[in-house]
Amino acid sequence: MKWSELKREPCSLARTVSVIGDRWTLLILRDCFLRVRRFEEFQARLGITRHLLADRLRKLVRAGVLRKVAYQARPQRFEYRLTDKGLDLFPVVLAIVHWGDVHMAGRRGRPLIHEHRACGHAFDPVHACSVCGEAVAARDVRVRPGPGAGRRGRDLARKAAEAG
Repeated sequence: MKWSELKREPCSLARTVSVIGDRWTLLILRDCFLRVRRFEEFQARLGITRHLLADRLRKLVRAGVLRKVAYQARPQRFEYRLTDKGLDLFPVVLAIVHWGDVHMAGRRGRPLIHEHRACGHAFDPVHACSVCGEAVAARDVRVRPGPGAGRRGRDLARKAAEAG
């Protein structure tokens, strides 16, 4: 499968990867959630070329994940702010961070601690059923075709069900 074809796949993961699935984009999103907003700050933190950074920011703006907001008129300069669509990626980014904290942090531990502002406690992300509220792990989930599945999606769901 070609990179450019991912956005047409009958799979929500593949379509999501078509937007955020490269290392620079994920690192830009990480920095957005750490309240980095300006081009020069992204570039300094990431060590990325201007051309590559501009390309990734443009892609995120086109996808509706970020919006450009002018903060200076002359010369014209912009900040990049997460949209509601971008903010919806927070659990995804947090899950990746948590996996890294558990499996990649090393002896010294986590590089950053996430605290819940409301209660002030450090926390780990938890996946829960939106209906009953119980915690959900990979083995607790099965899939079935949805209304947008198409033939390939139905085949994927059938194979997953057969695998147990």
